[in-house]
Amino acid sequence: MTIRVIIVDDQAMVRAGFAALLAAQSDIDVVGEAPDGRQAVDVSRGTHPDVVLMDVRMPEMDGLEAARRILDPPPGVTHRPKVLMLTTFDVDDYVYEALRAGASGFLLKDAPPADLISAVRIVAAGEALLAPSVTRRLIADFARQRPAPRKNFAARRSGLTPRETEVLELIARGLSNQEIAESLVLAEQTVKTHIGRVLAKLGLRDRAQAVIFAYESGLVTPGQ
Repeated sequence: MTIRVIIVDDQAMVRAGFAALLAAQSDIDVVGEAPDGRQAVDVSRGTHPDVVLMDVRMPEMDGLEAARRILDPPPGVTHRPKVLMLTTFDVDDYVYEALRAGASGFLLKDAPPADLISAVRIVAAGEALLAPSVTRRLIADFARQRPAPRKNFAARRSGLTPRETEVLELIARGLSNQEIAESLVLAEQTVKTHIGRVLAKLGLRDRAQAVIFAYESGLVTPGQ
């Protein structure tokens, strides 16, 4: 199946370069472009992409607000593509909020071409693009903000088994599936099964949202 992609960036040369790279892949079809977030929302609703490659910082409307509008559309709009945020080397303050809004992860703008292609395929397949090292940086960012735990989140967490709770905590601490398997003395496939059940029970889209949930529910405390 061909992956339909739109590219959102305020720099025309960046859009052209990404479009040429992705369109050269037999399984990817670039169906639209936009120079800002406002137009990105319109293009997304008109083309129904599978993945929106979204720059964070843009004029008119930034990528965060555009992601919110695309992922939480008004009544009558049913299409919800995956959103992959593009950011600079230092994790933008916007990225945390983008993940809370439902973005499936983010990619550095200076990443190698092969990483961009791989990222689009990973996100289109329903996986989160959030490497453990990035998770740890996200946690550090969260620790600086220190928001109060949300009581309704804690109540939702009570439906998890003790093992599922352990897995969620280790995800939030930035461990990879292999590291979780080693820590809990489980097969890696078993860890994947637990993660799938955690996401299903909590109504979360992916690993990125699981990290956010763990902190907002008070399961993990920054600096613990």
